[in-house]
Amino acid sequence: MFYRIMESKGKIGIVGSGLIGKSWAMIFASVGYNVVLYDVEEKQVTAAIESIARELKQFESEGTLRGDTLTAEQQAQLISGTSSLQECVQGCVYIQECVPENLELKIKVWKKIDEFVGSETILASSTSCIVPSKISADLNNKARFIVAHPCNPPYHTPMVELVPAPWTDEKTRASTRQIMAEAGQGPVSLSRELPGFVLNRMQYALLNECFRLIKDNVVTPQDLDVVMKDGMGMRYAFMGPMETIHLNAEGTQNYCDRYGETIYDVSSDSGPIPTCWKQESEEDKATVAKIHSMMCTTVPESELYNRRLWRDQRLAALAKLKRSMK
Repeated sequence: MFYRIMESKGKIGIVGSGLIGKSWAMIFASVGYNVVLYDVEEKQVTAAIESIARELKQFESEGTLRGDTLTAEQQAQLISGTSSLQECVQGCVYIQECVPENLELKIKVWKKIDEFVGSETILASSTSCIVPSKISADLNNKARFIVAHPCNPPYHTPMVELVPAPWTDEKTRASTRQIMAEAGQGPVSLSRELPGFVLNRMQYALLNECFRLIKDNVVTPQDLDVVMKDGMGMRYAFMGPMETIHLNAEGTQNYCDRYGETIYDVSSDSGPIPTCWKQESEEDKATVAKIHSMMCTTVPESELYNRRLWRDQRLAALAKLKRSMK
């Protein structure tokens, strides 16, 4: 296959044509980049391109298509595929790697990409937890390597974490943030790498308390979800935890003056990280199995796919609302 050359802002290469890769392709095309999608098998790329065209048409009909000037058809025309890695990455201003979350695989893929890229190309990985230094340590172009970790599903949840390796240069950090902002993402720049980055560190802290409360029979999983979706989540859909506390008192200083001691005391009672995450003991395995069984009363395994579609539709509607508010 050969990619189309159209008038655009430049060429972006997407390595990996799964859910994340397809989302990135649509995101970049929405603002006029010429996107080339690569995968090891041509039929995977062909299926991805066909799926993208359908999804863009659907988003357009529902009023959730991203971008201000291009139609779904025009955006789809900016996206093409190839089964040649070299063809995908050569001449790119930016490359987004989206292969499975496996360190050995990512190192292997990036060593190949490293042979073909130009001297100005930004090299980005969609990894969710692997720190960039582990992936890029042996690359010739490692100064231009950075993690760009999206939230799932990326098309409707625009936050993206930008995580530098110790050797990532300042130009790459700034240029990646600029590209993401231009593409309609919500870039979050970390000053340094750390395991889990920011999103997952926050998510895991919340999940630890959730598992403790459920394991100790304080609350059911279903009622705990109500706390988030009808309580905290209502606020967090429009503002973060720091602005929330700032507004819940006469500023952050006043919040800490009023509630700081209580927060410290309650947090001290939270307990250790639940060992059931590792499932090394029979008790841990039983805990996970019990919570899984309880959640299956809400969403049976047979309904997970349909529920994900429902989730994505609701997120698309929320994203549309938030864009209109800006």
